[in-house]
Amino acid sequence: MAGRATHQTLSVLVENRSGVLARVSSLFARRGYNIISLAVAPTDDPAFSRITIVIDIETTSVEQITKQLFKLVNVVKITELDPADSVERELLLATVNAAGDNRSQVVELVDLFNGKIEDVGYDTLTVMLAGEPARLDDLEELLRPYGITDLQRTGRVALPRLERQAPRLRNVTGKAS
Repeated sequence: MAGRATHQTLSVLVENRSGVLARVSSLFARRGYNIISLAVAPTDDPAFSRITIVIDIETTSVEQITKQLFKLVNVVKITELDPADSVERELLLATVNAAGDNRSQVVELVDLFNGKIEDVGYDTLTVMLAGEPARLDDLEELLRPYGITDLQRTGRVALPRLERQAPRLRNVTGKAS
């Protein structure tokens, strides 16, 4: 089936206590669920953390996963994030061969993606790009012919998109306009 999504992003709000991440990842391991990406950090309230999990839905039912997650005592809320209605970002660090003429080509390519050169070696560069996961995929693919010697990507983080409708305004008589 062309165009069918094979991944689903879950935003899981949990109590910020030791062992919670271990229990969540253990649940996935016991059930044989495949995690594509995992990121966790405290929220604006230090009592809670947000775990962003990207799962493979070709081998697993999202409904089954959410039911299992809700059984964990420290899980407060689970939100399924639709990529069209959420902001998803990731970070890529890559060390790339960049000797001679290749150096300027790699620098130009990174500049085109609005990335940064984070470290410079004699014949290598470490580059950084933060953005949408598909954009990182594109840069990674274009850097491969130069030779990637080290690559690290963070787990995806995501939040729902904000409401875009302005509240109704009232005129000076107090009636809705």
